[in-house]
Amino acid sequence: MGRRSPSTRLQAALAALAVAAATGVILTIPEASAAVAAGATGYASQNGGTTGGAGGQTVRATTGTQIHAALCGRASSSTPITIQVEGTINHANTAKVSGTSCNTAAGVIELKQISNVTLVGVGAGAVFDQVGIHIRESSNIIIQNVTVKNVKKSGSPTSNGGDAIGMESDVRNVWVDHSTLEASGGESEGFDGLFDMKDNTQYVTLSYSVLRNSGRGGLVGSSETELSNGFITYHHNLYENIDSRAPLLRGGTAHMYDNHYRQLNESGINSRAGAHAKVENNYFEDSKDVLGTFYTDAAGYWQVAGNVFDNVTWSPKGTDYNPAGPNPTSNATVSVPYAYTLDSTSCVPDVVARTAGAGKGLLVSDGSCTPQSPSPTPTATASPTPTATASPTPTPTATATTAPPSGTNLSIGAGSDGSSKADGTSYGNVRDGNLSTYWSPAGTTGSVSVKWGSPTTISSVRVREAAGAGTVTDWRLLNGDTGAVLATGGAAGTATFPATALSKVTFEITGATGTPRVAEFETYA
Repeated sequence: MGRRSPSTRLQAALAALAVAAATGVILTIPEASAAVAAGATGYASQNGGTTGGAGGQTVRATTGTQIHAALCGRASSSTPITIQVEGTINHANTAKVSGTSCNTAAGVIELKQISNVTLVGVGAGAVFDQVGIHIRESSNIIIQNVTVKNVKKSGSPTSNGGDAIGMESDVRNVWVDHSTLEASGGESEGFDGLFDMKDNTQYVTLSYSVLRNSGRGGLVGSSETELSNGFITYHHNLYENIDSRAPLLRGGTAHMYDNHYRQLNESGINSRAGAHAKVENNYFEDSKDVLGTFYTDAAGYWQVAGNVFDNVTWSPKGTDYNPAGPNPTSNATVSVPYAYTLDSTSCVPDVVARTAGAGKGLLVSDGSCTPQSPSPTPTATASPTPTATASPTPTPTATATTAPPSGTNLSIGAGSDGSSKADGTSYGNVRDGNLSTYWSPAGTTGSVSVKWGSPTTISSVRVREAAGAGTVTDWRLLNGDTGAVLATGGAAGTATFPATALSKVTFEITGATGTPRVAEFETYA
């Protein structure tokens, strides 16, 4: 076992998400309304693929007990099911449920000895508060759009051995996507790993997710002799304020691409005990010893290409400490069996910031450095009559008008940022009150934001294109704090929506007939 990294540098715990726990019964809804989008990528697409509960019943759950009841209510342990989760899952509402198609436990979401399950956050979001997700002796599992936070292995309450998501004992084909996994410290504060795999876990992908504020990001293999795990893909994830294990690999093969690593305090990708890591187009920032073999003399291997090392420091080599830097070069060749498209490394921080984590609208990247709405996964034909009416609240669609909002334009004096901009333009031009200046994206699509130092309540915006432009044909307005869609529309103009307090609002252009020129992005209360 390697020595443990200290967690004294970890930041204070993030403020708890304000999501109220709903109560009520499980509701069956039409199958076609399942919120899972796109298909599994990376190694989760291999070994027959990962489809989760596709083709099965879709139910809604607002407590951990209801999640367990949904699993136990299936005809068999392999009957496909999609469980849409909304609200806060905690110890008080997560009890053991018995049945022939499940094997559950109190205080943890137990996906044990089952298959063909999708767990997806919907509506206002799903937050697993101090309750971990345990996958054991199971296969074909999708977890999407959820937040799992502050899971402890010591102290009170405890859950899942301290892992946010843990997999062990003959697990196959798991896809975790657009999720947020976070802690509030390291082992001394009672926390363990955020994303752990051991005891013969294979064909796993972690994509578009955020892992932050933890002593340990995650491991593959529990000891130097436990080498039965592997075939793991990590892409478009943010690792932030992690002491070590980003991840720790003991044997097996892993592929890391287009990830943003920021504040790795002690070490990062730790390839050891014969592990092979393909590490390409990742952006490492403000970190230490981001790649190598650490805390052991059991060598690991890596192939590197296209990575950026921005303010990364490297320690001297030692008997049991072998950093890959300061000039990382490949010491092996690592091949992968699936197709993938790389984003340019320079845009990885921006793309990951706009796509990774829960509540980001499941946006993905197609290699163009511009977030895209994913193509939905084909689902089974909807049931003719649902047994209860529980449709998610639809995204509001705003109609652009010429009537300007009344009141003060709150954009004047605010800040701004956005995606890549065309030469000679500025984000600040959209909030200067001057119609002769403008911002343009680098291509036909992109986004520009207005932001404030503290939450500001707005209920309408007006987007004004420069004279003679008029090229925007499709857009979305996003809450920059949560990623929630406030409104959508066609041509630029005025959009109104329920009053919302936020620190950042983003106008995202998703369609245009040419290069747009946004002269003013006005915001009103």
